[in-house]
Amino acid sequence: MPDNGYDRAAVENVLAKVRAEGRASLTAPEGKRVCDAYGIATPAEALAKSSEGAVAFAEEIGYPVVLKIVSPDILHKTEAGGVLVGLRSANEVAEGYRTIIHNAKNYKADADITGVQVQQQLPTGNDVHEVIVGAVTDETFGKIVAFGLGGVLVEVLKDVTFRLAPTSASEALSMVNGIAAAEILRGVRGAQGVDAHKLADLIHRVSDLVTDFPQLAEVDLNPVLATPGGATAVDVRILVDENAAKEPHRFTQDEILTAMNRIMKPAAVAVIGASNEEGKIGNSVMKNLVNGGFQGEIHPINPKADEILERKAFASIGDVPGDVDVAVFAIPAKFVPAALEEVGRKGVAGAIMIPSGFGETGNQELQDEIVSIARKHGVRILGPNIYGYYYTPENLSATFCTPYDVKGGVALSSQSGGIGMAILGFSRSAGMGVSAIVGVGNKADIDEDDLLTFFEQDPNTQLVAMHLEDLKDGRSFAETAKRVSEKKPVVVLKAGRTDQGAKAASSHTGALAGNDRVYDDILKQSGVIRAPGLNDLLEYARGIPLLATPKGENVVIITGAGGSGVLLSDACVDNGLSLMSIPDDLDAAFRKFIPPFGAAGNPVDITGGEPPSTYRNTIALGLADDRIHSLILGYWHTIVTPPMVFAKLVVDVVEEYRANGIHKPVVASLAGDVEVEEASEYLYRNGVVAYPYTTEKPVAVLGAKYRWARAAGLLG
Repeated sequence: MPDNGYDRAAVENVLAKVRAEGRASLTAPEGKRVCDAYGIATPAEALAKSSEGAVAFAEEIGYPVVLKIVSPDILHKTEAGGVLVGLRSANEVAEGYRTIIHNAKNYKADADITGVQVQQQLPTGNDVHEVIVGAVTDETFGKIVAFGLGGVLVEVLKDVTFRLAPTSASEALSMVNGIAAAEILRGVRGAQGVDAHKLADLIHRVSDLVTDFPQLAEVDLNPVLATPGGATAVDVRILVDENAAKEPHRFTQDEILTAMNRIMKPAAVAVIGASNEEGKIGNSVMKNLVNGGFQGEIHPINPKADEILERKAFASIGDVPGDVDVAVFAIPAKFVPAALEEVGRKGVAGAIMIPSGFGETGNQELQDEIVSIARKHGVRILGPNIYGYYYTPENLSATFCTPYDVKGGVALSSQSGGIGMAILGFSRSAGMGVSAIVGVGNKADIDEDDLLTFFEQDPNTQLVAMHLEDLKDGRSFAETAKRVSEKKPVVVLKAGRTDQGAKAASSHTGALAGNDRVYDDILKQSGVIRAPGLNDLLEYARGIPLLATPKGENVVIITGAGGSGVLLSDACVDNGLSLMSIPDDLDAAFRKFIPPFGAAGNPVDITGGEPPSTYRNTIALGLADDRIHSLILGYWHTIVTPPMVFAKLVVDVVEEYRANGIHKPVVASLAGDVEVEEASEYLYRNGVVAYPYTTEKPVAVLGAKYRWARAAGLLG
């Protein structure tokens, strides 16, 4: 046996037999052998092929016992009447055997019945909890492991959490502690807690099992009886599918960067279908490239024109002298394959497919054809069915939309054209500096992990924000995002998060994996900040880069209105922020600046009628004290401290401390008449994330910054 104690040969023998017999599932005895090979505890059991044999085994194992039908054709044993529990005598076991066989034949007359499993019935009680441990082959993420409450509650409560396999020991332990019922597992009302480390070890072993044998499509241990002394898998269900071991085609990191650098920083761009006619996509793309200030070569391709926008037109890209890095397609879908062949022969790195009429309309055959052509020639495809892309450091607007020239450190992408326009509009309205805006459309080839790989090493990008409806290769994305998010925040809006009901599945684990919790948990595992909505995505993208990275968890609220303080406190809880417990000396220090009828503690309520000096002094104290890591300001419009007076004093004191090397995230909520809008804009322009009329938004942005800092290991 290998050093880790796993008997892989035993599993290989079981799977060889299953494969030889053309089966898709393991019998219960085979499942036990697999569990034994990987050190997964199961009850004592034996396979009986007669009522007399069942009685003999029961006498040997010891009463009470459980009887279960064993048939490769009956996976859901309970539904078939194939499970009896609590049998305490020879007569009960003999009668139970006959009953189970009868029920199984009634359930499925042609079922191949191997026999009846006689299993030790483990004790139950307040110190015993039923949980589920499993693994499934997810169509997006590949092998994932699951943990949650088990037994009859599993598909009712759906209190379950997921991670990518292989799962580390610490990640497995985080699963045990991460379900809503974790407190119950720790012991309540006098009950002892379960052994969390033994449960984590079981999860880790299941993870290793499906990693070592990827043809195991599903592993379902439900229930697992968790006790203060260990964890035992009472029921084992394992499905086999050779296709579950297949992985999608993946480019290496070097291959991705070689192509993406030419696509994002081209020296020469060709427009296939360039036009002089107003209203044509080929005309708009040409105008945006020219008017957007792109300094590289621009080659219009149109066999019916000699010149387009004062540039020589070519009948074919093959006629263009010199190299071409990018070809933007602005022709109908049916003409794309032939043009792509010419692009491939030219040695172009990227084909930007604006046309629709491919997979999104059901024409998957045409989409597969262009991918095949691109693969043959080493061309990467962006799209099809996109608005194009922007890369502002190169003044590149390879799109039929309007140019965008406000440069900054935010890179954005969207799967939807409509969402792309919203991103463009918000960026323009908010004056948000961007490095890139990219449409990915159908993602026939280039997808989010290709973009992340480029933005990771792009010095012009400090944050990446992505709208997506699905992931073509979720595992690749998760692995790339985990690496990138250690350096730069990655924000994701995953559309389609509502649970439309898990698809029919052959196991509890498979059914549970059909919901959005899989995305939620694995994105979190990858350090990704998940945005609940489009506006959140955009506000996170705008605000997170402005906030200093916090050095700890202590958050303090300073407010001029008690009502705002309560709402801001609620928002902190909603966003996983920790309100600091104010020590006595700090409490006394705050009280020096606030009126007797105010309140120190946290929130610090300075009351509404205070002059600018009270705001200034309390904010300065919050910035100066090393024990405070972040500040949330709640402003209430008064004539004593008008909105712009408040805004300017906040900026002054924050900049004073920044100049002295003290950088803490500061956000503000402003309540009042319309003047608070201008004050909020002033604050935002000067590096303080601020919003009028809301207590939720500024705290949500701060919470997003904290989620990234925690995942990146920056809080100490």
